[in-house]
Amino acid sequence: MFITISILLAAACFVPAVAKLRSHPKMLASANHFGIPWAHYRLIGAVEFVAAVGVLAGLFWTGLGLAAACGMALLLVGALTTHRRAGDGLKHAAPAVVALAISLAYLAAALTR
Repeated sequence: MFITISILLAAACFVPAVAKLRSHPKMLASANHFGIPWAHYRLIGAVEFVAAVGVLAGLFWTGLGLAAACGMALLLVGALTTHRRAGDGLKHAAPAVVALAISLAYLAAALTR
């Protein structure tokens, strides 16, 4: 179960990270929608990428995985706050909600491991 959640969380971090780092048009539009300078939005992608690596490393070193998942959960709370400020509904915020749920499931699984 822990391995499955780890892989899900790593994917939930990695996919948007790559999109941001590769300047995907949808990510450029999101940065503009939120009023976040592109360089800062791209930095979020770098943080997501590091979180994905940390979660996978957590398969061998639980402390690193916990730190990565905590960081990702905080980042996602910020994402949800940003969606709310932008007036987005659940439809637009759903990926952040799902990723936050996976982050919390990872933390629960890691702490009971």
